[in-house]
Amino acid sequence: MKRIIFVIAILICTFFNFNSVVISAESRDSEGITHIAEVVKSEFTENNANSSVDSMLQLKQLVTVKFLKGEYKGEEVTITNMITGNPAYDIITHSGDKLVIHQDAESENAFYISDIYRLPFMFVLIGLFAVLLIVVGKKKGLLSLLSIFITCWLIFSCLSPMILHRVNPVFATTVICLISTAITMYLVGGFNYKSTSAFLGTFISIIFALILSVITVIFAHITGFSNESCTYLFSSHPELDLQSIAVSAILLATLGAVMDVAMSVSSAINEFYVINEVLSVKELFKSGMNVGKDIIGTMANTLILVYLGGALPLVLLSENIDAQKFFNLNQIVTEVSAALIGSITLLICVPVTAIISAVLIKMKKSKNSDIILKEKDDLL
Repeated sequence: MKRIIFVIAILICTFFNFNSVVISAESRDSEGITHIAEVVKSEFTENNANSSVDSMLQLKQLVTVKFLKGEYKGEEVTITNMITGNPAYDIITHSGDKLVIHQDAESENAFYISDIYRLPFMFVLIGLFAVLLIVVGKKKGLLSLLSIFITCWLIFSCLSPMILHRVNPVFATTVICLISTAITMYLVGGFNYKSTSAFLGTFISIIFALILSVITVIFAHITGFSNESCTYLFSSHPELDLQSIAVSAILLATLGAVMDVAMSVSSAINEFYVINEVLSVKELFKSGMNVGKDIIGTMANTLILVYLGGALPLVLLSENIDAQKFFNLNQIVTEVSAALIGSITLLICVPVTAIISAVLIKMKKSKNSDIILKEKDDLL
């Protein structure tokens, strides 16, 4: 019953804030309006970009698009799309493609191709993930899906505005991590000692990760400019502390794996107790540690591979850069530090969660025993 009330309360809260996560077909920002349109016709032409001796022929596309929704629904407009030969920036269109069109705020007739409209396929992947999660996990899968949605909502609708309004990024991220952990643990595991143990284990581990991350940023001289998005963020919001944001990113990346380990260890100890209630705190702790040792290897490997996968282009560049220079690059040090901090936090999480779970379970048994003895005395 408590869990149902808990879920209803969360759904009510997310309903009143739903407008912050809805993706509309026409949205506005400080630079203009964004529209969704479909390519009706697209044709290439050559454009002599320079009349000098070293002139270069540059391709361009004349793209006719039809707006699908919003103020200009059904209307067509022709846009010039320049092709520079750089695949990082070129957007080559074909008939039937859906595009994100940007309209300049200062001119109603100034339209530009911003990007390919990719959301439909993303929704397909999200739907596949959601269906499989519910089919495989049943009720637990549904609750897990709800907890994922709430965590994403917390990050986009709470954490991001807090940081942009100059709340300390480390403090804001720690608070969001704790709220997300509490919601996930009690929503999926229920209101019991198992979930409480997992929450406390995660809480202590995240605080440890926070301290270690701050120390690493200071002594490794991590600047916070680990990729292009950080540079763009700084150009838009130079008042933000990117070093603190780097710490926040490490905490968020570590949280998921830590919650997984904490709940696995806590659940295992709870099952051991259910099977054999005479086990002592020490025996329960040892059992939890045995389970944790098996989890540590795979989870630590998962974290390392996630960070290596994200930094694969940099790894490939190592062939062309001196090793000493390569391993001192800010981007490499940031990625390696994040992976190591996450793995070290997992190692801390296992014994911390195991001892908390063992102690709380024995406290629960003692409390229940006292209640039974009192009821017997009352009957006598």
